[in-house]
Amino acid sequence: MTHDLALDPAHPTALEPVRDYDIHGGGGVTLRAHEWGRPDGPAILFVHGWSQCDMCWDAQVRSPLAERFRMVTFDNRGHGMSEKPLDAGCYTDQRLWAEDLAAVIEQTNLDRPVLVAWSYGGFIVADYVRAYGDTGIAAIDLVGAAVLLRPPSFEHIGPGFLDNAMAASAPDLRANIAAIRSFLRSCTVRPLPDELWSAALCWNMAVPAEIRGALIAREIDDGDIYSRLSVPILVTHGRKDMIVLPSMAEHVLGHCDTAVASWYEGAGHMPFIEETERFNPNWPHSSTGRVSSPHRRPAQTRARVRIPVGVGS
Repeated sequence: MTHDLALDPAHPTALEPVRDYDIHGGGGVTLRAHEWGRPDGPAILFVHGWSQCDMCWDAQVRSPLAERFRMVTFDNRGHGMSEKPLDAGCYTDQRLWAEDLAAVIEQTNLDRPVLVAWSYGGFIVADYVRAYGDTGIAAIDLVGAAVLLRPPSFEHIGPGFLDNAMAASAPDLRANIAAIRSFLRSCTVRPLPDELWSAALCWNMAVPAEIRGALIAREIDDGDIYSRLSVPILVTHGRKDMIVLPSMAEHVLGHCDTAVASWYEGAGHMPFIEETERFNPNWPHSSTGRVSSPHRRPAQTRARVRIPVGVGS
């Protein structure tokens, strides 16, 4: 059963965060973070993508997941309610992204969280692992995530992004608005509900155009990072994703021995919104905190991988 792209009013759990944080991130940039759910639950840290904010995870944190998990969301530097320095160097230095994620984990006292990384969040998680290793995290869920950014070819990046990114980063407000509207339409197979569409347009436009441009000025190949990870990785991807193409997921699966696939046949770039009821599983929490993924790759090409109970299956 798929979700109707809206929060389910039958589950009014945890409508407000239980705690707010001002995190001191890399280079002293202040990041806004929110904690949701059970203080003693297994930890999940959500990392949003390019031009987004932590409100994109509302269908997760404002759901019955809050009865079982301790969840933290935050606005990346330059996004949402976090500090927005306009110096491009604040966004092209991988060490600053790594320090941001490390600071959120440390200053919210998260104990080996599962990292749920959407879209550009795949780069941020790789920056963190490159600097700090993977001993401090339990697992990674790459949700429509990118691991390569190589201009001018832009392998595995789709037209929903490439056709709009330049105008969204230009010093022209009219062009920015048109590009972000087009980008958002490309993110899902079915249109977002009016209220969610309006909110998403607002949080995208809260990001200055020059910051959007700085984020994609990086040249990135994180294949070496994901290929040597020891923690489980769930690769959650919509088959109809026009922003980060499904071939990006196949790239990760082909290079990472700890990765398993979770394909969403009818979803685009936002499976956590498009098919919330599947993305937010109602699995029983075992004594080990683990369940077998139902989407393992064939035994002859992948060892058996155990995925911690969490989101994205």
